[in-house]
Amino acid sequence: MQESEIWITRIFNDHFSGFANSILALAGIHSQARPWTDSMVMQLLVAFLLMATFAVLRMRLSADRPGKVQQTFELVYEFVLGQAEDQVGPAAKRYLAFFGTLFIFILTCNLIGLIPCFSSPTKDYAVTCGCALATFAYYHWMGIVANGWRYPLQFMGPMWWLAPLMLPIEMISHLARVLSLTVRLYANMFAGEQVTMVFLSLTPLLAPVLFMALHVFVGTIQAYIFMLLAMSYVGAAVAHEH
Repeated sequence: MQESEIWITRIFNDHFSGFANSILALAGIHSQARPWTDSMVMQLLVAFLLMATFAVLRMRLSADRPGKVQQTFELVYEFVLGQAEDQVGPAAKRYLAFFGTLFIFILTCNLIGLIPCFSSPTKDYAVTCGCALATFAYYHWMGIVANGWRYPLQFMGPMWWLAPLMLPIEMISHLARVLSLTVRLYANMFAGEQVTMVFLSLTPLLAPVLFMALHVFVGTIQAYIFMLLAMSYVGAAVAHEH
């Protein structure tokens, strides 16, 4: 058993290890006694909670008497839309579903660790790398959709004879974006949670509350920065002046 295994991960490993090992076998990975990790289970939990929240919210949508939860998400929608329009332009609504999902998912992952007996999945670099790779694949695909065969030309430089020099530079630059997104989010959330846990175990009530508030602030800022960078990458990829 993993030392960090939380209660919900223990349930998954006790009752659903066979399912996880069947998935690992498809990837050519040998079976493990306890294949589920905290970050894997917490990601599934976050996804389930968000889907359940939006399913309930959709049934209760009202134009005349919006509830507090609806008003909150309307504010989030307007905020994300405004940021997207600044970064992408008038076509921002086409990509709003991805931006909104990315922001809400990362924010929830960042903050769920503040609940006792839970853990933030974003303190695991594999999770943040997954979000970074999804962003990488999405903005390149949107670039191809928006510009067609002209999209790869932006990596060749303004002159055809510069392509042997510019192509490796552009490839390294775009791959560095994945590394940057991964490390920034992972490092901040891992360090923030470790500091919070230390003060929760060593100090009276007031100091942990202050550090938990700081953790909320850092988690929110990191989700916002991740979303904003994704918007800037999409904006650059779909720009037609390429």
